Amino acid sequence: MNSDVEIAGDPLAVPHLLPPVPSHPSTVAGFAGLARTIAADRAAWAPLVRYDATTRWYHRLRTGPGYEVWLLSWVPGQGSGPHDHGPSSGVLTVLDGELTERSTRGTRALGAGAQRVFAPGYVHEVVNDALEPAVSLHVYFPGLTEMPMHPPHALACTPAHPDASALRTPFLG
Repeated sequence: MNSDVEIAGDPLAVPHLLPPVPSHPSTVAGFAGLARTIAADRAAWAPLVRYDATTRWYHRLRTGPGYEVWLLSWVPGQGSGPHDHGPSSGVLTVLDGELTERSTRGTRALGAGAQRVFAPGYVHEVVNDALEPAVSLHVYFPGLTEMPMHPPHALACTPAHPDASALRTPFLG
């Protein structure tokens, strides 16, 4: 016997010994990774993007067991208004342009590649304060069933977040 394969046998010949490969994410990190993977595949999502001057454009890009992925576009001046996502957690990833997120924790500029993760009940507002259109990807788990709106005063006016630049991470790939 000259090799480990000869001693132990070919591991591919015994697939029942290998752990199953998960077909869908099951953790926050997994959903953040899913968002980064989709973001890196620009050829798949870019041709779908549309811009609407009257309202934010959105398109459900993908669904899986217990989650859904949405693609949104924002022309300058468009915003979500203060809201939460009911019982859903989420991952917001900026694909193109720049968005501003306002929450009780402060105001953050989110450039292309920035990613935010939030839990159920997290109140925020997302706005395109820039002069160019923006595109974002949103993963909700469980899938989005409600988006309660909040009064404008729900978000106290707070200064810019001091480490907003740390939120800018390049896409992998």
